[in-house]
Amino acid sequence: MSATIPMLHPPGSLTPAQESEVARVFELQKATALKLRRSTVAERLAKLRRLRAVIMANRDAIVEAGIQDFRRPATEIEMFELMPVIMDIADVSKKLKRWLKPKRVMPTSMMLGTSSWVRYEPRGRCLIVAPWNYPLTLTLGPLVPAIASGNTVIVKTSEVAPHFSAVLVKIIRETFAEDEVAVFEGDATLAAALLKLPFDHLFFTGAPSIGKLVMAAASKHLSSVTLELGGKCPVIVDDTADIEHAADTIAWAKYANSGQTCIAPDHVYVHASVQDRLVARFKKTLDRLYGENRAALQAPLGRVINVRHTQRIGALLEDAKQRGAKVLYGGAVDEAEHFVAPTLITGIPRDAKIMSEEIFGPLLPIIPFTQIDEVITSINDAPKPLALYIWSRNSDVADRIIENTSAGGTCINHQSMQFLHHNLPFGGVNNSGIGSYHGEWGIRAFSHERAIVRTRVFLAKVFFPPYTNFTRKIVNLILKYL
Repeated sequence: MSATIPMLHPPGSLTPAQESEVARVFELQKATALKLRRSTVAERLAKLRRLRAVIMANRDAIVEAGIQDFRRPATEIEMFELMPVIMDIADVSKKLKRWLKPKRVMPTSMMLGTSSWVRYEPRGRCLIVAPWNYPLTLTLGPLVPAIASGNTVIVKTSEVAPHFSAVLVKIIRETFAEDEVAVFEGDATLAAALLKLPFDHLFFTGAPSIGKLVMAAASKHLSSVTLELGGKCPVIVDDTADIEHAADTIAWAKYANSGQTCIAPDHVYVHASVQDRLVARFKKTLDRLYGENRAALQAPLGRVINVRHTQRIGALLEDAKQRGAKVLYGGAVDEAEHFVAPTLITGIPRDAKIMSEEIFGPLLPIIPFTQIDEVITSINDAPKPLALYIWSRNSDVADRIIENTSAGGTCINHQSMQFLHHNLPFGGVNNSGIGSYHGEWGIRAFSHERAIVRTRVFLAKVFFPPYTNFTRKIVNLILKYL
């Protein structure tokens, strides 16, 4: 399927001609960006309807790409790639008119005689640098609000998932003219060339280390940014939790896409009194879903994206074992098959690499605790996570954890729902991200909130020079009653 869709910029150094092509498209979008400022809600929704139709027409190709790149089950591809985008288009289509409607603002006491409102305007020319782990969702997910907000967009797909990249190229080119939405394939060399251009807004999803480079590039042009990053997302299971439900749900969220999910559970803090029960249930659930070690090769379990990432995950496991960690379940690694078995680990020393590096794979450290303050301290000693999960029947404990920690989002007695709930903002904080999107927050991410004041009764002249005693009395009166 993908062999019929040539790569525009294969991985490698860009030639002068390729750099010129990037510059040509960027310049071409300048006039369109100005024109789109005047586009109507109806015109923007028509583009989203066309995008939806093209996505659904390529449904089989999307599933095949997921199988080729990840060996993921077809149902999982449709649930985690297709459904979020189609749901987002449906939600935006119903609410965009209301979201973009200018919002009236009441005058303050100093602004009597004026009327004011906030107008949402397109940011202009935008760049979306997409990741490889959920290529459709995390490419078209931000593209939907970018188009709904009236922007032009250049999309850089990830070369790490080449079959998905090829399908995305096909979908975007069938839907949009290049002066409105253009797509380029290539590696970090292409990304570097794009980041040299003075985009009005940059949207990046990926690792914090690369996010810093994107932000540095944006600073040269004072471009605004949305950075959707990641980090080590902790799970807390206290002694009141529903252990069976917790284990089943954590396992589902952890091992989907072989753990290559930015909001996946990275490690589990479990109260020592229920640790054995939780581990026993994990083992039972993993036996039922996948089977242990090489038995999981035949299970509906996606693979690690490539050899390099398989080696990286395997190295984390070996480092932990060499430092005294104990494998409770799994532990098999097959680089040729891009396979790491669903694995449970405990007894991990603090200096193990797995305790500081984002795992992004199917290894699950289990860390016992006796006092919740220990866990809160550990979380606060680490960079702020993209997600924090709490399993507890005690609402006071959950509230205490939330009040004393910081995270991009949190689920209580569930996993990953903060991403799927599009009436909530999705994003990180500091190391795990800057800005948010989904639903109305996606429109805000790709729009400038322009403040407008109209004066009907000109009262401000009383404050103009020369300053008289009357002026001073007015100032004192205002200060007295403010």
